Amino acid sequence: MNCGNSVFTVFSAVLFAAGISVSIAADSITTSKAAVESHYKLGPRTADGIGKFFFGREIAHFMTHHGAPWLERPEREQEERPDLVIKALALKEGDRVADIGCGTGYFSWRMAQAVGNKGTVYGVEIQKEMLALLAQQMQKRGITNVKGVLGGTADPKLPVLVDLVIMVDVYHEFDQPFEMMQAVCKQLKPGGRVVFVEYRGEDPEVPIKLLHKMTEAQVRKEMTSQPLEHVATIKTLPRQHIIIFKKKPDPARN
Repeated sequence: MNCGNSVFTVFSAVLFAAGISVSIAADSITTSKAAVESHYKLGPRTADGIGKFFFGREIAHFMTHHGAPWLERPEREQEERPDLVIKALALKEGDRVADIGCGTGYFSWRMAQAVGNKGTVYGVEIQKEMLALLAQQMQKRGITNVKGVLGGTADPKLPVLVDLVIMVDVYHEFDQPFEMMQAVCKQLKPGGRVVFVEYRGEDPEVPIKLLHKMTEAQVRKEMTSQPLEHVATIKTLPRQHIIIFKKKPDPARN
């Protein structure tokens, strides 16, 4: 055990509980730890948030499995145009994809068709009840290449490295976004892509609660803490944007 790091952990926990951000010299702690401590803060809690802030954004409450019927609402096809999302992903046969916060698998089964029988979609959820609903939907549709994964709030716990990670209207609910994205990047193949589909926070006409929307600028700002580079932002959807990143090369391997 590293006693110095243990002391820092206790000290920083006290400061964090008090709502004070922590900044410390890079030579005394890893860059990732310094980044997470400097960008998390506690603050006033709003009705739809948890009172925890990341890069100035209050994190939203996550939706429980009780809200699953909303994920399968008929009007969702016109509101979110999943066909345009799948087209934007440009998936290839044999790809391995992680659908984090997959819910009932609304996008999972569509991606499963795109990657074919040689590919796999890992539907990641933190609620066992939601994974049960995912399994029911896949059985109903005759989809066999979607695998449910019980993840955590700081780690998707993927069984293999994947080519692409997609999060549809879910990233804004991560209560440990830095740690989760750090784990995502580690479980992504070199050059793999991370895709955020979020309701446009820039548009007041989008009829979604404020904390459940994100601006492109905010997503890009938060990803500066990760080994990701912005590739493109696609704005063809009625209410959302598709923000695509690619994993940067590991300098240690060059």
